[in-house]
Amino acid sequence: MSNKLLKSGMVVSSMTLLSRILGLIRDIVVANLLGTSVAADVFLFANRIPNFLRRLFAEGAFSKAFVPVLAEYNADDDINKTREFIAKVSGTLGGLVTIVTLVGVIASPIVAALFGTGWFIDWLQDGADAEKFTQASLLLKITFPYLWFITFVALSGAVLNTLGKFGVMAFSPVLLNVAIIAMAIGAAPYFDNPDIALALGVFLGGLLQFLFQIPYLKKEGLLVKPKWAWHDEGVKKVRTLMIPALFGVSVTQINLLLNQVIASFLITGSISWLYYADRLIEFPLGLFGIAISTVVLPSLSRIAKQKDLEGEHRVQVFANTMDWGVRMVLLLGIPAMIGIAVLAEPLVMTLFMHGKFQLVDVIASGKALFVMCFGLISYMLISVLANGFYAHQNTKTPVKIGVIAAISNICFGVLAIPFGYIGLAMASALSALVNASLLYRGLVKNNTYKISVKTALFTLKLLIAGCLMGAMVSYFSPELIQWASLSIWGKIHWLLWLIVMAAVIYFGVLFLLGIRQKDLKAD
Repeated sequence: MSNKLLKSGMVVSSMTLLSRILGLIRDIVVANLLGTSVAADVFLFANRIPNFLRRLFAEGAFSKAFVPVLAEYNADDDINKTREFIAKVSGTLGGLVTIVTLVGVIASPIVAALFGTGWFIDWLQDGADAEKFTQASLLLKITFPYLWFITFVALSGAVLNTLGKFGVMAFSPVLLNVAIIAMAIGAAPYFDNPDIALALGVFLGGLLQFLFQIPYLKKEGLLVKPKWAWHDEGVKKVRTLMIPALFGVSVTQINLLLNQVIASFLITGSISWLYYADRLIEFPLGLFGIAISTVVLPSLSRIAKQKDLEGEHRVQVFANTMDWGVRMVLLLGIPAMIGIAVLAEPLVMTLFMHGKFQLVDVIASGKALFVMCFGLISYMLISVLANGFYAHQNTKTPVKIGVIAAISNICFGVLAIPFGYIGLAMASALSALVNASLLYRGLVKNNTYKISVKTALFTLKLLIAGCLMGAMVSYFSPELIQWASLSIWGKIHWLLWLIVMAAVIYFGVLFLLGIRQKDLKAD
């Protein structure tokens, strides 16, 4: 099983890497086009909603609730029973989402007022930011249908993931990035407001992802006609699991939305600075944390329901798989956290300082990125640790923990208001730490999972290697003034050289400390 998990993880990570690279290119294009202007704040606000929904459905509550139940149906090896279950879930969920999407489009001003309260108050008072509210309402009408598309993408992706076809779902976000890039380059010059073209790119990207999944479902014989079945036993189980998971698994995104509400009261540029910092945090989070979580959940769900495993043996196999997920997250998450923190401003400068994105924006985004790095490991661990509950169809515990984490984020955010957007970045990092810590404590309390001595020693070696790597990168990295004086190719050259050096130092030290390939496999 360990080789299969490792191979699946590599497939998902490679597809996610392609998606994240294109995502960075997309952000570079958007930064060049809009900078940190009013239009940038408004588009990034409107884009945050479908991104939140993508996290919620494609990588969140729906998958966490649907996959364990689907695993039960697959365990019976009855394809007709599985097809019927998929038809009923897609019809019921699809019907509800259609209603929600229509309401969202019609009531977009209410959504804009809810998450952009500062802009709404300015609109009521005919203030300086009134334009932001009206434009955000318009853009949300265009981007909100992404919810409908991504719901069915999540459904089909979860089905294919359960069958071991991880690459299809992992590749799908590439199409969203391609659509936004194409609209930014090809269509934006023809619009008086280029942010409208970008919003249309979000809509088009959702449509392309939806159409992309269909041939693969048909090939597996699982392309079915949706049926409404609200009272079906399987559907009831999915929605019972999903409703609390909607909040529990998406605490990170809800925290970001809450931060956005507070940021709407801050100076223009605050939302943009936090967004670009968050995008660089999202790169390793999606590449390592969510990719590993995506691979681990179906395996944990099968183990939890596997009838040929004795009780104690099943518990041990389950814990070993969890332990593997934690080791993989830390193996790549620790150097990512340290490396991004050390190179925060050079990374922002190299990727985004073009067109309307200026040096002052680099410094502001770099500070936010540095602070956000302190929460990266917690964000990654949340994705893996929550699976210990979802695989056993326990969504209540994560949601309770999520409520505590969300409340802590609000408290941290309010206390941090005097520090502006930097305070909001720190609030998110602290609430993620609270979330991960409480999830782990819950797993230990339930005798579901406890970090093994092997993983503890493994982590200590990772920290030693990561700290040595960070010190060397910091020593050889030029000062910010020198970075600013370099040409774009000079910046890229220096950045690539430092990244390669960091990788050689990190893995070289791990090798000297005795880390071998066997340590990367599940026991």
